Amino acid sequence: MKAAVFHGKGDLRIAELPRPVPGEGEVLVQVMACGVCGTDVHIYHGDEGAARTPAGTVLGHEFAGIIVEVGPGVTTAKVGDRVCVDPNKLCGSCRWCLGGKGHFCENMVGIGTTVHGGFAQYCAVSASQVYEIAESTTYEMAAMTEPLACCLHGIDLAGIVPGDTVAVIGGGMIGQLMVQLARLSGAARVALIEPVESKRQQALALGADLAVDPTAEDVTAALSPLGPVQVVIECVGKPATMAQAMNIAGPKATVMLFGLTAPDEELTVLPFRMFKKELTIKTSYINPYTQSRALSLIDTGRVDVSACVAACRPLEDLPQVLADPALRRDGKVIINPWME
Repeated sequence: MKAAVFHGKGDLRIAELPRPVPGEGEVLVQVMACGVCGTDVHIYHGDEGAARTPAGTVLGHEFAGIIVEVGPGVTTAKVGDRVCVDPNKLCGSCRWCLGGKGHFCENMVGIGTTVHGGFAQYCAVSASQVYEIAESTTYEMAAMTEPLACCLHGIDLAGIVPGDTVAVIGGGMIGQLMVQLARLSGAARVALIEPVESKRQQALALGADLAVDPTAEDVTAALSPLGPVQVVIECVGKPATMAQAMNIAGPKATVMLFGLTAPDEELTVLPFRMFKKELTIKTSYINPYTQSRALSLIDTGRVDVSACVAACRPLEDLPQVLADPALRRDGKVIINPWME
């Protein structure tokens, strides 16, 4: 089978590997769609994502496909099931799992980060990690379940209450999902801050009330008609936009720093300004216990993930997609390992 194997910084090779054989409790998924994530970009450029990725690993953790084989002992899934995959397999027995904080599992297996993942034609995964998708949900849509699940965790932590004003910084795929989730959470007003015109227009179509170009407008002045901002969600992962999030937050606001930075990136803050506003600063780590909720939102059409997909490309294009930000500029890129 074809697979994209990570060998080190800037070194991703499309190779022929043996088709996996599912072991005890595993299923074999024929991968039909796998999303390119910011974490994949970080790994490709030599940075650590949610976990350190060993050389020789097949990347890809946002994927969906069809079960073509089941291993011994599998009773919860069958051949022919159309599924998406939760890539974070918890051990269930460490202190964090037993304490209901499984995303800090001491023995977590990361499909596509610590073990072989979905940038391949086939991937063997534990049956506990697959979720059957609705007939109306395409594989490309289902591949968006994992990033939406991560966004749901961030939204939960942000604590939006009905009537809040929410500002989202960054109009990439994550930002577009956050705009929709803020609306579903009851926000009365939602603003997007994004320099790319097409992304601003997309956010307006998805429910944003205001879209601000930070390169051409005074952001604080543009937001002022909406009143104080109760929640700011930063989806870029840059120190400048994180500082901006704290600047535009209103009194008693929550600032969710959702964007992933490079591991050694530092942020300069003004503690006195935070003190004067009594800000709550939060961060969000992966997708604990939210995969099923995310899939329900996709299956029922409550969140439009198709609008966030910019292109579908063959596996051979993946190294170039990871290396060139221009190819990811317009939104989510989905890799189809069977596309020629």
